Amino acid sequence: MEAIIYRIKRGWLPALALSTCVVAGNKGVVIGTERVPNWPFDVFDYVDPLIGTINGGHVFPGATLPFGMAKAVADVNNPDEKQGGFASDNSDITGFSHMHDSGTGGSPSLGNFPIFPQTGCPGDIVDNCFFTKTDRASRRINDTVEAHPGYFAISLNTSVHTEMTVTNHTALYRITFPSNSTKSAQNQTALPYSPLILVDLTDLPDSRINGSVEVDGDNGRIVGNGTFNPSFGLGTYDLHFCADFSGAPIRDTGVFMNNRAGSEPKNLRITPNGNSPPIPAGAWTQFEAPANNQLLVRVGLSFISTEQACHNAETELPNFGFDDARKAAEEVWRQKLGVINVDTTGVSDMLQTVFWSGTYRAMISPQDYTGENPLWESDEPYYDSYYCIWDSFRSIHPLITLLDPESQTKMTRSLIDIYRHEGKLPDCRMSLCKGFTQGGSNADVVLADSYLKNITDGVDWVTGYEAVVSDAEDEPLDWSVEGRGGLTSWKNLGYIPTDDFDPYGGGPFTRSISRTVEYAYNDFCVAEMAKGLGHAGDAEKYLERSDNWKNMYKAEQTSFVTNTTGHINETLDSGFTGFLQPRYLNGTFGFQDPSLCSPLYNFTSCYLKPDGHETYEGSAWMYTFYVPQDMATLITTLGGPSTFVKRLSYLHTSGLLYIGDEQAFLPVFQFHYAGRPGLSAYFSHFYIPSQFNGTVEGIAGNDDSGAMGSFTTLSMMGLWPVPGQDVYLITPPYFLEVNVTSGQTGKVATIRNVNFDAEYENIYIQSATLNGESYTKNWITHDFWLEGGVLELTLGRNESNWGTKDEDLPPSSSTSW
Repeated sequence: MEAIIYRIKRGWLPALALSTCVVAGNKGVVIGTERVPNWPFDVFDYVDPLIGTINGGHVFPGATLPFGMAKAVADVNNPDEKQGGFASDNSDITGFSHMHDSGTGGSPSLGNFPIFPQTGCPGDIVDNCFFTKTDRASRRINDTVEAHPGYFAISLNTSVHTEMTVTNHTALYRITFPSNSTKSAQNQTALPYSPLILVDLTDLPDSRINGSVEVDGDNGRIVGNGTFNPSFGLGTYDLHFCADFSGAPIRDTGVFMNNRAGSEPKNLRITPNGNSPPIPAGAWTQFEAPANNQLLVRVGLSFISTEQACHNAETELPNFGFDDARKAAEEVWRQKLGVINVDTTGVSDMLQTVFWSGTYRAMISPQDYTGENPLWESDEPYYDSYYCIWDSFRSIHPLITLLDPESQTKMTRSLIDIYRHEGKLPDCRMSLCKGFTQGGSNADVVLADSYLKNITDGVDWVTGYEAVVSDAEDEPLDWSVEGRGGLTSWKNLGYIPTDDFDPYGGGPFTRSISRTVEYAYNDFCVAEMAKGLGHAGDAEKYLERSDNWKNMYKAEQTSFVTNTTGHINETLDSGFTGFLQPRYLNGTFGFQDPSLCSPLYNFTSCYLKPDGHETYEGSAWMYTFYVPQDMATLITTLGGPSTFVKRLSYLHTSGLLYIGDEQAFLPVFQFHYAGRPGLSAYFSHFYIPSQFNGTVEGIAGNDDSGAMGSFTTLSMMGLWPVPGQDVYLITPPYFLEVNVTSGQTGKVATIRNVNFDAEYENIYIQSATLNGESYTKNWITHDFWLEGGVLELTLGRNESNWGTKDEDLPPSSSTSW
């Protein structure tokens, strides 16, 4: 073993840097018969939905069910932070809308048909109320924000307090108004107490193309629809709503356009007129003074029709029972989280919050739109907001497979059904639209992962295999939104040329390095499925193609990086040779600085754009490590285990790696393949809690539909999944003990630490037993989760020989196929 011993103490980070279906009514809640666990603490005390709601996290912190369609929260007007609706800053609140995505970058998503309550209108004239986003925007009272699973609340400086909860397709708001004569923030004059609630035909990105709205003058019901653009894809989508009110007699109703409103007519239709943003328009209902100062607003949603939206609301919340609906949502969340139990002895509240909040965020998306897909008729589940699979395949789906295999089964069936009707698996999908592909065809990895981990209930694996083979063989006309591009070159040359000539399909001709390594791993996943399904010839074919990463490797390529540890930045030779490089059709190599697109050099230049370079959201330094199918060959290629360990350590300590992008997850644990599992544990603690904590700024980068949350959960559980393989890399949990109950077998898998200390000095495995028998491998298979048992890890302060022998290393295609 190389004579490098890492020890973790307080203050170890600087030292390291110097070294190298729910129904709620007023009579109760139907939630099923599943056992809700009795923790020795209330798990909700450690779930903080507000983590990541500032500093680019873009987390949705509002009310939702696990994987639910309805997602209600207050929306802000900060264009840089409103992707998830709300942000924990001082930006103004423009409304309360009912559908959102979580953790996404780029343009905001959804946020359709926001409602906005006002205590009354100046001069008691409706036309004097505030109807546009700009005019009605109100400051929030920050210390009134309350966020829990299934619930969100906030007060505005208009003294209006709004609470919200949800069912599957319906948002429910309880709005408490101030007493009569309270002043308005907008004009600071006493208002008549005659509450008005508007519904705006808009969305967060102001993408509405057309829309219509109608209000019933007798009961105040407002129904409508709109056509909108997706936030990261092609096409349009139609959404419908149905808003009902309870708590006070109707005084008047009408519609508005811009900041003008009237009681007649009762309907309105908006068509495109070239304005950007679109003309504000919607409807309103005004009430007599509520007896208890409260109004309830129920908003049903549907992608099918307004009739379906009303049906959803009436079925799921027939009696406007807010407290019952909130309780029902909480119980569902307790069931989902209840498959995990941890012994928290000695563990800080902050780390417990990081763990449980990360687990919670990993269950926000994808979203279950079953029964709400107007694109085709099917009895299969339909999930949406795969936003994007490039972000989620590495950790979100493996975690869902562990904790909620029923939902992962439905998602797998949904992906296969999308292929059945669209002709391709998605890499990204939102709002019923095809989203942009960021790298490879990584739904192949999700399907292979599900196949290898016993996800079988109702899954048509014959069609599933057909789908991944289609990705591997058939180039679509538009590979910017599905499948793979450059397949002719891929098959003939064994790589994607940087100057590729591709007359068979269209897409952005960038990312040749990252696409090559991702296509190679995609093919490996196809090979695994082929092998399991008895297609031996296919298995060998795709296994051979999984070696194509080698064709982009330039052995003599050097790398100079910026040293930022001193007071003066300087460029130094990294001391390492051999990196992936762009390659031309004629076989010669081009050049991309290996550190380009790292935090050290032009970090933001490798996004999905025409001049986005040859790697995507990361450097060639990082992508050179992306060979999860054959780490044994990669280690040999890079100079052997000792050099590999030095090089991988350098990636982490030099500033080249940004843990806020998902490609950085696996490199934390790749020391296992070189016989140094202790270093994987070390670098896990390097990032948690330095980059992940319990504050509103507590995640690195966009949460990406819960990817960052799933990273913290899996890291802290101590078994890191290699997605697309039946492999979990073993590191000590951050708890004395972790227990997971299988949703498929009901059996409990336990990971227990001996000599655990909450100061995390003892983080190196000295020995291990599985069900009482010595266990020396530094990895384990999914059978452990299915069959249950006890994996006991004896810990110490220094690295040991455990898990270091060749026979104890994780499998590679060149050694274990």
